[in-house]
Amino acid sequence: MVLSCSSKMTPRSVLFTAAAITAFLTTCSASIENPAIQPTPPMGFNNWARFECVLNETLFTETADAMVATGLRAAGYDRLNLDDCWMAYSRAPNGSLQWNETKFPHGLPWLADYVKARGFHLGIYEDSGNATCGGYPGSYGHEQLDAETFASWGIDYLKLDGCNVYPDTEQEYQARYSHWHQIFSNMSHPLVFSESAPAYFASGDNLTDWYTVMDWVPVYGELARHSTDILVYVGEGSAWDSIMVNYNYNLLLARYQAPGYYNDPDFLIADHPGLTLDEKRSHFALWASFSAPLIISAYIPALPDEVIAYLKNSDLIAVDQDRLAQQATLVSRDDSFDVLTRSLANGDQLLTVLNRGNDTASTSIAVARLGLEEAGCSYAAKDLWNGTWTTIVDGKIDIKDLASHATAVYRISLPPRCSAVVPTGMIFNTASKNCLTASSQHGISFAECNGDDTQVWQVRSSGTISPLSDQSACLTAEDGASVVGLSPCGKDKNQQWAYAVTGNLKNVASGVCLTEGAQNNTVTVCGFEKNTQVWALPSGVEVSR
Repeated sequence: MVLSCSSKMTPRSVLFTAAAITAFLTTCSASIENPAIQPTPPMGFNNWARFECVLNETLFTETADAMVATGLRAAGYDRLNLDDCWMAYSRAPNGSLQWNETKFPHGLPWLADYVKARGFHLGIYEDSGNATCGGYPGSYGHEQLDAETFASWGIDYLKLDGCNVYPDTEQEYQARYSHWHQIFSNMSHPLVFSESAPAYFASGDNLTDWYTVMDWVPVYGELARHSTDILVYVGEGSAWDSIMVNYNYNLLLARYQAPGYYNDPDFLIADHPGLTLDEKRSHFALWASFSAPLIISAYIPALPDEVIAYLKNSDLIAVDQDRLAQQATLVSRDDSFDVLTRSLANGDQLLTVLNRGNDTASTSIAVARLGLEEAGCSYAAKDLWNGTWTTIVDGKIDIKDLASHATAVYRISLPPRCSAVVPTGMIFNTASKNCLTASSQHGISFAECNGDDTQVWQVRSSGTISPLSDQSACLTAEDGASVVGLSPCGKDKNQQWAYAVTGNLKNVASGVCLTEGAQNNTVTVCGFEKNTQVWALPSGVEVSR
């Protein structure tokens, strides 16, 4: 059986192996294969988290004008996206969608022209089901007509939600989003496609369906909302906790991101009253470190200067828009600090440090934890908040007096003779969140993450994996044995590992996969998207698709 991008079968529905999924993905005309559709993450505005259904023409014209006046447009925010509730409750006699004439008296083509004249693109919302989440007409059965209608109105971006899909199975979502992808692929100017399908599978103990949806969204679109909605302006609960929920989801998915496709942890809620300025700045810095979409959902005309200032931070925007599009991954996590890193296109290395704790705290990070050489190398680091440069001495970077929920960000310049970077950081199970841990007896275990060097791993281009605590020892799957341990590094294939987009970490010699099980240190036959076999690895590790 041969699958095409328009097929209504999923790889999993015919019991395909991981290798067959790879073949399926690479035969499609995918955004990750044509990154010109969206070469860097989108930046702009969406009304939902701030205004929900209270949107109208004036909101968007005022927002466009304010973004020009404040310099946000010049800083790169060039998209204005309508969310749910923009439309009439019924379609026209010919079946086409209609805008709400009270909310948009001049019409959406007029609005598209208005914002285009000021340097913006107009985007829109629809739903893959029978109705939108707000109860307006969905696109099911009208996909071709709706795509043509949007294009005729001057719209070039679609956020497609997933409410009211029946049956609500992974296979049904795949069929519907695949259909939209096929429509866009046949257009001379395809719309940027923002997919919400993964968000409908992110909860639950068994994450197989969520992983499966994440396998195909990079094939069909340019970005995907992968988890829960961020807290809306009038919502109950902690806005910071909501940001942290989506941040933690994003940490599980770095392997999917590549130029042309971006993981979307949802909007920047820049005027939420439940956030301190440090928390707002952290929100922005973390999303930029991820190369995530930077879509502001706030009342732009009333944003204070201090918020406009961080949203226009050119150094952080440059990180977000870096053409390498690597997503920062965890170097380490302890009770207070998350340390993240990634490489940038010019060879620089990014360091992002989040104080998750409730008190001001200090820490030091060895450059070896960032995959850099220690001996005889001098590095310069730029603080991306204040623009100051410092020289890294003694092979470590000191982070002093970082406030609760604040984030420090440094761009580290590497001299030519010290330009090599080895992907380094945590290897953790994305279901249990337990860290791969080296023991002093050359064994391994899976334990709660604590920031120790025994939980920081170097993944070399040869495929060998060593803990920072003992770089002469390599992760080894002994021939014919189910036990994994550490042994002196050599050239044996039983010390070489390959990382797949499905999250499997496969031993090259035996073809079995690292598995977190009852015995805590096993390799077993590779399954399909099993909770026990899906791993997050450091950024920069080669991912087979």
